[in-house]
Amino acid sequence: MATERSRTTPVALVLRVCLHLLVAGLLALAVARAAFADRGGDPAAVAAAASAMAAVYAVGPRLAAVHRSRRGAALWLALLGVTWVGLLVATQDGVWLAFPLYFLELHLLGRRSGLVAVALTAAAAIAGWSFHQHAFNPAASIGPALGAAVATATVLGYQALYRESEERRRLIDELTAARADLAAAHHAAGVLAERERLAREIHDTLAQSLSSIQLLLRAAQRALPERTEAAAGYVEQARQAAQDNLDEARRFVRALTPPALDGDPLSVALERLCATTTAHSGLPVHLHVSGEQVRLPAPQEVALLRIAQSALGNTVRHAKASRAEVTLSYMEGEVALDVFDDGAGFDPAAVAGRTGGDGGFGLPSMRARARALGGSFTVESAPGEGTALAVQLPVAPSPEVGP
Repeated sequence: MATERSRTTPVALVLRVCLHLLVAGLLALAVARAAFADRGGDPAAVAAAASAMAAVYAVGPRLAAVHRSRRGAALWLALLGVTWVGLLVATQDGVWLAFPLYFLELHLLGRRSGLVAVALTAAAAIAGWSFHQHAFNPAASIGPALGAAVATATVLGYQALYRESEERRRLIDELTAARADLAAAHHAAGVLAERERLAREIHDTLAQSLSSIQLLLRAAQRALPERTEAAAGYVEQARQAAQDNLDEARRFVRALTPPALDGDPLSVALERLCATTTAHSGLPVHLHVSGEQVRLPAPQEVALLRIAQSALGNTVRHAKASRAEVTLSYMEGEVALDVFDDGAGFDPAAVAGRTGGDGGFGLPSMRARARALGGSFTVESAPGEGTALAVQLPVAPSPEVGP
């Protein structure tokens, strides 16, 4: 109860002010009737009793003990009741003060104690009225009893509404906290997904290009000083690779479509990739396109281009192959990309799940790209038998384009 009283709402504040005004008005009315109407008892006695009750009532709201504990509230109500009984003895008009007392008792005491106090107050009001009438009249008990019933129904109804409001507020607070937690979880998941995406992008573009630059510079180093012309060619290729790498880095900052796809269909971008790989590494790479070419959605085209870049990068660095083949196949409802080389091969099970070391991020990255778009990714390889990589993605084709 103390906790409920400490949280004052605007409605509760208005009710409290109205209760104070009601007590003050009824006390003033009792004194006025005694002084001027000659119907309310001895004016001096009524004024003294009313003043005593007004003083006790005025002190109560200012006492912290009344608000903090039911015991303090009960002691104040008992003292207030004594002064009220004195007013009731002095004048029959004191019975009117029973009504605001009902509200105080029900509000400050527990439900059971409050109901008992209300019953005692109603009985005292009926007894006081009968005392002044010098006879008990059953009809005279209707007013105090009805007032007690109205006050009880009003207070209990308000308390029920208050508890429901508090429960709703608690549920809203929990919902708000849950929404905040969910938003934080979504944010964290988005951050992780973005980190993974950037890791794939860097591995498939910047890392692959830097690896090509390293190979070209090593070739130039071996050609010096006897074959300066050949070394100059390697350095020029390395410079061009560095320029392409710079373009990719700028794309990350601008968050635009990959430069290799700007305005061109996927087949043209793959043709450019094969030519660039051949020029930088000396490995013959050929592109084959089958089926009726259609323009794919940007996510599919980006994923297939990045997978091809990563696969050819692994071939150049690790396979020691003499040739590589890239096949792009357009089929109804899906597109397939196959990359084959006749190199040294490897055991796919031995590198499954590896995410560290030189090139270890490549296969998981390619598999993640394919699965993110609802596709499949398979690798077939064995030591000494080359490597075949296959990706299939479901697509909803855009309008047809030429090669």
